[in-house]
Amino acid sequence: MSIQEKQSDKIIMGVDPGTQVMGYGVIAVSGQEMRLLQYGVIKLNKYSTHELKLKKIFERMIQLIEEYLPDEMAIEDPFFGKNPQSMLKLGRAQGVTMAAALSRNIPIVEYSPRKVKQSVTGNGSATKEQVAYILEKILQQPLNKEFLDATDGIAIAICHHFHANSPATTVSKGKVKKGGWAAFVEENPGRMK
Repeated sequence: MSIQEKQSDKIIMGVDPGTQVMGYGVIAVSGQEMRLLQYGVIKLNKYSTHELKLKKIFERMIQLIEEYLPDEMAIEDPFFGKNPQSMLKLGRAQGVTMAAALSRNIPIVEYSPRKVKQSVTGNGSATKEQVAYILEKILQQPLNKEFLDATDGIAIAICHHFHANSPATTVSKGKVKKGGWAAFVEENPGRMK
């Protein structure tokens, strides 16, 4: 870990799970200032079986965790698609990613794709290109347009930074917490009748 990284209050890894291409972004946060440490994609379409893809996801996530030592991981919730088989495979990719983080006691927070886009662009229906454009403005640096899945990973990390201190997004060491309504219901059982 570099001296620059040690000066950060928090390092957040954002992950956009996928079974063909998986994006990630790592940001360092000091107060309200954010710095991009790394972003990229894991290309999985070259692996012949789903099991090999899951193994590669786990191994690469462990490498990234050991390299950047994130304090927290933010991951995109799988969205409900038309194909249940695709949803199942995407859920497995997300699960393997979460297992890698939990194996290193890194707390995880999940965000819906709409919440991420809303947090970063102000529009829950923004395109990947619009998200990338706004990220360049937020981070004050150009981003490689070939890696839109990676910019999604950055957006997830930034979304988490924006929401990390909200009461509905409490993060506990080694646990998965959801923000929003699910967290409110869980944390306030007496208020739901």
